Amino acid sequence: MSDLRETYLKAIAGAGDEATLEALRVQALGKKGEISLAMRELGRMSAEERQEAGPRLNALKDEINSALAAKKQGLADAALDERLRGEWLDVTLPARPRRQGTIHPVSQVTEEVTAIFADMGFAVAEGPQIESDWYNFDALNIPGHHPARAEMDTFYTHRADGDDRPPHVLRTHTSPVQIRAMQMQGAPIRVIAPGRVYRADYDQTHTPMFHQVEGLAIDRDISMANLKWVLEEFVKAFFEVDAVDLRFRASHFPFTEPSAEVDIRCSWEGGTLKVGEGDDWLEILGSGMVHPHVLRAGGIDPEQWQGFAFGMGIDRIAMLKYGIPDLRAFFDSDLRWLRHYGFSALDQPTLHGGLSR
Repeated sequence: MSDLRETYLKAIAGAGDEATLEALRVQALGKKGEISLAMRELGRMSAEERQEAGPRLNALKDEINSALAAKKQGLADAALDERLRGEWLDVTLPARPRRQGTIHPVSQVTEEVTAIFADMGFAVAEGPQIESDWYNFDALNIPGHHPARAEMDTFYTHRADGDDRPPHVLRTHTSPVQIRAMQMQGAPIRVIAPGRVYRADYDQTHTPMFHQVEGLAIDRDISMANLKWVLEEFVKAFFEVDAVDLRFRASHFPFTEPSAEVDIRCSWEGGTLKVGEGDDWLEILGSGMVHPHVLRAGGIDPEQWQGFAFGMGIDRIAMLKYGIPDLRAFFDSDLRWLRHYGFSALDQPTLHGGLSR
């Protein structure tokens, strides 16, 4: 039995891989292994012989099992060490540029717009995206028969049968934020309201969800001249040009009176937009003096206060400034598109440091 022990311990110690080790286990301890066959012979021995041979065989079996387990662990450790040597990586190396995240153009332009208006004294106001019918329409002087209130244009929330409460909608503009800001702060006030809005439309220049920014300024003697100056300063700063030419065209919005759509002089030579020069005009926003009914809905006396409001699409001005041809691409989650049009996470827009890269 001592010869058997020495033979297997030596063979186990010299095994170079797990396949050889498994073959030795089967040869020694398998159903037809040498040690297993020897243990079967115990039944044919006398009691005295079993008392002597049994403990020795069990001890040999345990020793062989321990040797096999220790060798198997040693082989696994050696394989891991070899793998770690081959797959070694210096984690202190700089990150690969292609793995760096990028800021979406909508987020970047929102920050640019906020920085510009903050420099002119406008605070940022926010409100809920699910609004009551009153805040979204009635408070803004939009009558019940207005097309914007039709279900073909507006997303209404579901109401259970028998629910007679006023309906709620996914806000169609950020104008309800203006009402909430007036109710909360009173006059004078100067705020912008950026955020998501929703309308039932989808094509190259419209999506069911998009982004707007609206501005509101109320004081005792504000006029259209103040509105024109604010918009001129904004366009110059946003498009980073020294001079602009704005054209105000009479229009109609229920929440402003008088109302005007605003165009900027531009050129499209070579397919590139150049602001402030050329013979073309491009509409960029709507504006006007806040309607007295809207002031009253916000809790402000129109006999004492007046102001202007304006609104524009963040996605649209982002397309114009950065040459993005299709609005739908903003929401396609295409990483190639985002790497091309995206911005560095550290590229924070400031007026003194430059808005864009």
